Amino acid sequence: MPKNLMIVESPTKSKTIYRFLNKEFEIIASMGHIRDLPTKEFGIDIENNFKPHYVLNSDKRKIVNKIKEKAKGSEKVFIASDNDREGEAIAWHLKEILKKSIPESSIYRVVFNEITKSAIQQSIKAPGYVDENKVNAQQARRILDRIVGYKASPILWKVIAKKLSAGRVQTVALRLICEKEEKIKNFIPEEYWKIEAELEKGSKFTANLEKYNSKKLEIKSESEAKKIFDKLEKAKYIVQKFEQKSKEQSPFPAYITSTLQQDASKILGFSPKKTMRIAQQLYEGVEVSGKNIGLISYMRTDSVRISKQANFELKKLIKERFPEKYSISFLRVYKNKNKAQDAHEAIRPTSSFRTPESIEKFLSKDQIKLYTLIWKRFVATQMAFAIISYTQVQIKADLGLFQADASNIDFDGFMKEYPYITVKYKGTKIPKLKVKDEVKLLNLLRSQHFTTPPYRFSEAMLVKKLESEGIGRPSTYAPIISTLTARKYVNIIKKKLHPTKLGIEVEKFLIAKFADFFNVSFTAEMENRLDEIENGDKNWQKLLKDYYSKFILLVEKIDVKKEKEKLSKITDIKCEKCDAQMIIKWGKNGQFLACSNFPKCKNAKNFITKENGKIEIVKDEETDKKCEKCGANLVLKNGRFGKFYACINYPKCKFTIPYSIGLECPLCGGDLIERKNKKGRFFYGCSNYPKCKFITNYKPVKMKCPDCDAKTMFKLHSKKDEEKFICLKCKKKLIK
Repeated sequence: MPKNLMIVESPTKSKTIYRFLNKEFEIIASMGHIRDLPTKEFGIDIENNFKPHYVLNSDKRKIVNKIKEKAKGSEKVFIASDNDREGEAIAWHLKEILKKSIPESSIYRVVFNEITKSAIQQSIKAPGYVDENKVNAQQARRILDRIVGYKASPILWKVIAKKLSAGRVQTVALRLICEKEEKIKNFIPEEYWKIEAELEKGSKFTANLEKYNSKKLEIKSESEAKKIFDKLEKAKYIVQKFEQKSKEQSPFPAYITSTLQQDASKILGFSPKKTMRIAQQLYEGVEVSGKNIGLISYMRTDSVRISKQANFELKKLIKERFPEKYSISFLRVYKNKNKAQDAHEAIRPTSSFRTPESIEKFLSKDQIKLYTLIWKRFVATQMAFAIISYTQVQIKADLGLFQADASNIDFDGFMKEYPYITVKYKGTKIPKLKVKDEVKLLNLLRSQHFTTPPYRFSEAMLVKKLESEGIGRPSTYAPIISTLTARKYVNIIKKKLHPTKLGIEVEKFLIAKFADFFNVSFTAEMENRLDEIENGDKNWQKLLKDYYSKFILLVEKIDVKKEKEKLSKITDIKCEKCDAQMIIKWGKNGQFLACSNFPKCKNAKNFITKENGKIEIVKDEETDKKCEKCGANLVLKNGRFGKFYACINYPKCKFTIPYSIGLECPLCGGDLIERKNKKGRFFYGCSNYPKCKFITNYKPVKMKCPDCDAKTMFKLHSKKDEEKFICLKCKKKLIK
């Protein structure tokens, strides 16, 4: 029987670690957090120094009992949860439960940055104990978020709509998005003109007018542009300055969480959430040649540090893989901006010799893409500088000064492996010139332009902004964006973050009432204070006391009735049931028209706002289908999860049936219905669910079945070089 027990977070991680331990160890997975604050109550004893009341997660009772049983029969228990605040909190909760049945002295904490044999064995040889400071920092964050959630969110429910949420950090992110939208909305384009000259001296090149009369160029009208243009047409063009210089371009450090999310978004098109999900898989272990192997180091990190062992192995790989000119004689070391963030290494492969091409066949398409990106960035860190030459020429013409720039990559260096570097003026060429050379004017061009509004945030740009402002930490970037989209505060359209009407309304209200709490500088400072708690420099309970005492005063000042009246807009539309005025209200799915006599009259209507600002009621489409309960006609409605038929006598008669798209299910012959999931995406499923579980995200297509005369088929899936269809008539499947 094994003497020792090791507790990890996930089954995948346990499989990988098991390979490196002897038979004296048994491994069990806690499946993440086992305890948390209660879901249906505040769970914080404010009077008792902010003591949290933790409860066992309902779905973890069986696994916790199993862990207790295994621990009782073990000499030592090693808790190997992830090496961050959340992981430390998981370890602490496990210790608190286990110490009731086994001696606390036999419970150890082990951490490793990578799941490799050497890292695991070294950690077991020198085990530690749960870091209480780290746990306190996590508790403080959790309680701060609970204070905001439980004290501010109910105000939103009463004033705007039910099931809305106010988040301490998510609201600041929403504020950034809404402020950007406001700038775009209020942006007024300004006219400006550019003048460029096509010149020749040995070969052709183009130069832009940068200055006129020794001032930076600002031409704001066509008449002004023409006046300057006429003078420049007659001028001589004389070289005033010609400069050539070379610059060594250093490689970027290995990825940290934020830079990985940004590059994965820009280069691979992955969302931060998807990036972190795949990175977690690579970290915990993937089956390679029948063995679970951890492929990358821990992926939630702010540190750019790399261990000497990993760097020396990398230098050996570079020497074997590339010509000698790509190697460097020294060890390139990157320094962190904040020493407190040095607990982890940067994100890197667990072995640089595990090249992408050697493991490609064992990984999914997305896994290999992300692994390759991580591997390339890491390999580049110990490769030679890239050498880039820059050329600049300035040409005097009357009172104008033209300038042309060009660059060339003389030696690619690290860019051979990591080519995702933007080189300014790449591809342009300038002939070799001398000062006082006269160049020939071939053509002079003037063009009208207008200033453009600021760009909306992409997910990558928002992560970069949050990081630069010191908001959030590696583990929070992806959840922040996921929460904003899940709450319908933000829509992602063409990879850009657009605030919804609901999001804008929530942001306006929260900022108006809690401006000092939901601002960038305050939130960034709070992150620093949490770091101070982790470092043992600040008392977590004092921090909570200061925050709560100020926050609760603002909550108590809010007059819910007045705020609700401000948001309710009276219209000139009359209620057809009681003749009262209809008013615009907010609901969990957006704005709607409601009778001002509510709750006596519960009449409500959906509406749209026309371009001229007029409100138009969205009428339900009456059909010839009959209600099975009262015999009245059914109307076609748009609901939260898609279209459906409802009795025209609603709410007296609440009969409904799903909306059929007029096609049979290819599996059982039932009606196919169009539905919408929680994210607002449409799919098609069988009306006989759950007996028949046919479901597809694809629309039916007009395509002739090769086995019968049917002209419609359903697309089931689309993989690389393969599309699978099913005939709705003969049920035969076709791979195209």
